Amino acid sequence: MKILLLNGTIVGKKTRVLLEEIDKDISQLPQKHETKIVDLENYEMQFVDGRPADQYNDDMQTLIKEIEEADAYVIATPIFQGSIPGTLKNLFDAVSPLAMRYKPVSIVANGGTLQHHLVIENQLKPILDYFRCMVTPNYVYTHTNHFSTQGELIDEDVRSRLKEMTKVFNQYLQMSKSLETDK
Repeated sequence: MKILLLNGTIVGKKTRVLLEEIDKDISQLPQKHETKIVDLENYEMQFVDGRPADQYNDDMQTLIKEIEEADAYVIATPIFQGSIPGTLKNLFDAVSPLAMRYKPVSIVANGGTLQHHLVIENQLKPILDYFRCMVTPNYVYTHTNHFSTQGELIDEDVRSRLKEMTKVFNQYLQMSKSLETDK
């Protein structure tokens, strides 16, 4: 299966660090999966205004295609001003609601306060529910204290929760395979 590890920001490195950790965990699963980390900072994104996908620049068309062709996703996002970044929401606005239907999704997020984990529940999950994604029940939320001043993940409990989330994600991957055969 092709798993897209989506870094939903154009600034900072903590969400990338979390995705790299998850990528290692996925490589330890009994089944082999193709993973790709996509950093939005590496793309020239355009503001989505409702025009057809083929009228956006090459980078936007590439991002849309990456989303559509993936079988599953791990979405990493920082929390800014009590919300997901506009770049991530803009990308969701570019994608057809059918593109992510019944595909597994796990979420990791990082914020400056412990309370910002509610953004996942109140903003990100409703968007993914609209897409009818199979969202794993256990997401991992981190905050500044889980990282060194150099941005390295230093909290072993977070590592343990990422491994657990990856195991549940793997079960969702297996379920989604059976859904494909029932179509």
